[in-house]
Amino acid sequence: MLINIFRGFVTIVFTVFYRVEVIGKENVPESGPLILCANHNGELDMFFIGYKIKRLVRYMAKEELFKNPLLAKFITWLGAFPVKRGKGDVEAIKTSLRILENNEVLGIFPEGTRMKNKDAKSVRIKPGVALIAQKSGAPIIPVAVSGRYRPFSKIKVVFGKPFRLDLDKDKKYTNSELVEIAKDIMSKVYALMEEK
Repeated sequence: MLINIFRGFVTIVFTVFYRVEVIGKENVPESGPLILCANHNGELDMFFIGYKIKRLVRYMAKEELFKNPLLAKFITWLGAFPVKRGKGDVEAIKTSLRILENNEVLGIFPEGTRMKNKDAKSVRIKPGVALIAQKSGAPIIPVAVSGRYRPFSKIKVVFGKPFRLDLDKDKKYTNSELVEIAKDIMSKVYALMEEK
């Protein structure tokens, strides 16, 4: 109930202060496990991605955001959970798999950092999304967010078609292999950004 009220508030704010175009939201199934894999444009990404779809997205968020007790309580209420960046966070992976086992939606930004004013080629894509997709077998939807987050500017959110990875759930892939798989996933996100 409170989530719906908050969603309504966000919708009003975005309608007044931004020109948001959402494409492909019909690609998001109404039930079942799902991984939303997106580029990281700015601080409001999770809101622009989530406010037009009916399902709650459980985002993996950097652990630094949880150090402030009030902010931690708020983003946890929104469904977020912490991940330690720069190292393999086993607990975050386990939490992600539990979310998918519960037929919920997992949101993840494999770039691991906001990309505004950064060269995408210089960023190392994190392997976590590949590992989670392998172990869960859940479908992935690439999501592209573009635009400047200045008031009254245009924001574009594109949901691609869902796809699954053809991976052996029991195989132990190397980190390098997982990184390459994650890069392939992100290539679908970047392709959406190039569409007019």
